Amino acid sequence: MRKIILGITALCLVAFTSCKENATKKIDDTNVAEAAARDAVSSKFPVLEFEKSEHDFGEIESKQPVETVFKYKNTGEAPLVITNIKTSCGCTVPKDWSREPLAPGKEGKFTVKYNASGKNKVSKTITITANTEKGTETVKITAFVKPDPNAAQAPNS
Repeated sequence: MRKIILGITALCLVAFTSCKENATKKIDDTNVAEAAARDAVSSKFPVLEFEKSEHDFGEIESKQPVETVFKYKNTGEAPLVITNIKTSCGCTVPKDWSREPLAPGKEGKFTVKYNASGKNKVSKTITITANTEKGTETVKITAFVKPDPNAAQAPNS
């Protein structure tokens, strides 16, 4: 029995030692350098910085369309790619935004059109999906919507 255990132990030592030598020979220095460069770049993100993160239209008439422009800058270390801009309701429409990569230090803009629906104080959120570290950024529009003067008034009882 001792001879069998001793034989298996010797065989394992030879097998493990030979594998170790073969594994180190298979490492390619160019692959290691490429992986290190890739890992260094992957930790750099674009940063989406807005000139203003909220726009107040003030008092506006109901059903009167208004629009504003949100300007932004890529203050990060990688190209910024905006993949989508969506709003919290159908009365707010984002438009004129570039889907092309924005280099670090460069500026961009998009327009938001609001169709003045709702009553009194309203607030709408615009969500920007991009390759930033968080993945999404938000801006907001607010307004005080006055009643439509041409709308029929309900009789008081």
